[in-house]
Amino acid sequence: MSVMAVHTMLTRADLDALPDDGRRHELLDGAIFVTPSPGFDHQDVVWRLGTQMRPLLDEAGLVLLGAPFDVVLAEHTVVEPDLLVARREQFTAKDLPGAPLLVVEVRSRSTAVVDAVIKRDLYERAGVPSYWLIDPREPSITVLELVEGRYEEVARAAGDESIEVTAPLPMRLTPSEWLGG
Repeated sequence: MSVMAVHTMLTRADLDALPDDGRRHELLDGAIFVTPSPGFDHQDVVWRLGTQMRPLLDEAGLVLLGAPFDVVLAEHTVVEPDLLVARREQFTAKDLPGAPLLVVEVRSRSTAVVDAVIKRDLYERAGVPSYWLIDPREPSITVLELVEGRYEEVARAAGDESIEVTAPLPMRLTPSEWLGG
């Protein structure tokens, strides 16, 4: 006798049917991933960085949004990045169908591996041009950009170090300006 394992990939409809319980629900390659709402330090970093970026993006006609907001990368993949940047015309009233120009994830104990491995792979496959990983404990930022369909680390800064990024717009980033303040 043989045993056959059946794996059902969940879809966007399954995700939408979940109750609103105050947690972040994401669909990663057909599997539901649930994390608690972010804490104070996490949200403080997200909004400090967003505040720094917003005027530059507004001038360029780009939209900056923070979680919770659905980014539909595929029928079986719906994520809620900490920050995302896209062109206004890419959005629907409910979500962003397709790859944004930039995704920013702030790492925490509960999401560090998911952000660095699983989401990195998902964003790479979906064609997200720029992916920033922020580690508030160090504090640091790692900038990944798509080069021939694969992410390459193009810049990294810690503490008072500064880096210049070019995507989605030219910006100077210094982690100490929005981490641990």
